[in-house]
Amino acid sequence: MTKGAESAPSQPASGNRAIRSIVIVGGGTAGWMAATMLVRRLEKQPVRITVVESSEISTVGVGEATVPGIRDFFREIGVTEQEVLVASRGTVKLGIEFVDWKQPGERFFHPFGLYGMRSRGVAFHQYWLKMRQAGLAIDLEDYCLATAMARANRFMLPTDRPVHDLLFFDWAVHFDAGLFAKFLAARATAQGVGHVDARIVNVRRNGESGMIDGVDTACGKSIDGDLFIDCSGFRSLLLGAALGSPYEDWTNLLPCDRAVAMPCELAGPLTPFTRSTALAAGWQWRIPLQHRVGNGYVYSSRHLSDDEAVHVLRSRLEGEALAEPNMIRFRTGHRRDFWRGNCVALGLAAGFMEPLESTSITLIQTGIEKLLALFPDRDFDPALAAEYNRTTALEYERIRDFLLLHYWANRRRGEPMWDRCRDTALPETLARKIRLFKAHGHLVRYDWESFHDPSWLSMYAGFDIVAAGHDRAADYFSLPDLESALARMRDAIGQSLALAEPHDAFLKAYCAA
Repeated sequence: MTKGAESAPSQPASGNRAIRSIVIVGGGTAGWMAATMLVRRLEKQPVRITVVESSEISTVGVGEATVPGIRDFFREIGVTEQEVLVASRGTVKLGIEFVDWKQPGERFFHPFGLYGMRSRGVAFHQYWLKMRQAGLAIDLEDYCLATAMARANRFMLPTDRPVHDLLFFDWAVHFDAGLFAKFLAARATAQGVGHVDARIVNVRRNGESGMIDGVDTACGKSIDGDLFIDCSGFRSLLLGAALGSPYEDWTNLLPCDRAVAMPCELAGPLTPFTRSTALAAGWQWRIPLQHRVGNGYVYSSRHLSDDEAVHVLRSRLEGEALAEPNMIRFRTGHRRDFWRGNCVALGLAAGFMEPLESTSITLIQTGIEKLLALFPDRDFDPALAAEYNRTTALEYERIRDFLLLHYWANRRRGEPMWDRCRDTALPETLARKIRLFKAHGHLVRYDWESFHDPSWLSMYAGFDIVAAGHDRAADYFSLPDLESALARMRDAIGQSLALAEPHDAFLKAYCAA
């Protein structure tokens, strides 16, 4: 991830103003990710960490897909991918397949990997553009190993030191969010994190500073703290309800505001990727796990009723439903401030970006990392909160633009929601990216981008957004030279693919180890 400032291990506060206690309100994925990371990174400091959650309140619990950065989190907390896959009944994720997004009957793949090889300092996609502009039908996806493995339902662990770009790819995981949270909770409590199972009925604020002094629970227990982390979900009990941070609503840009989730039995292949299928009023996700398939329909309530959404999703399940529909209402956007006073919000309490590109857990992870890099003392210097809020807002905006591109670039006709999406007035940050790519294939990169050049390239190619020109440095090679080079690249990818094994066979051996 491109960041405006480097993360660094937190340092103890000077004097006697160090943080002594952290109260995390809410469990689930956000709360227990925060607890496990904080107890690990602050292990040399005398800080008491307590998670307060109520077993009476259910979590959303459908965040089951991740991006490769999650494996950095695993390393940070001292666990392996094998441990996580076993505990959460997880599978491998090489990227996302987009079905019917450009238009019905077409599909493309967003991989965790590179396309082709650079030559003479020129990016591969410039040679691809040169050949396309010469009238040659070159499929960009044929030059990515991650895409080739996904197509074949195969996987192998990447080499630590690939000899060239063709062998480079990354991977993430799908997991059962409930099982993952339980895995983290067991680890955190074993390392000394306190756990209170109780419903919060009151948030106590300091009459002079306005900061939070503590929370009161329904069982009569009061819990005080220095730093509070709001992981209470859409309720945003601390940051939103108690501290009044307003919500920036982006529904005018990203139209979906509802989702229905329903797991089912696995009947199709155990694919090493997420599938996103565009439907009349939104899109459907398919996330394969070892013991079931996660399914959901993300939709616009202005174009589809809840009952209709349930009917459509149920009719498209590949196997028998394993639970009743879980209805979720949301507003895409974020709290204006993510950190106010002595409270920082993570996860749904901070904001929500629809799960189209699996960014919810990424935002939790980077939020924790930024908090540790800017870790306060009990004086809570406003400059720390201001920097956290600035960079987090940028991160949300970059993700918003990437998601918006998916909707705006569609060519589905005669469907009100999709027709409206094509007419959306784009933020200048996104419009500039598109203009420069259309000019001659230039890929713009801003600070705090979650998605790197290959991700944007996969969207431009998948939606057939055409560049008028290409980098003239690509003209060093003749078309016959390039055709020969590309043939060798396809052969090299084919040879590497032959070394991979079926995804289900890999999981059996890898998890057993």
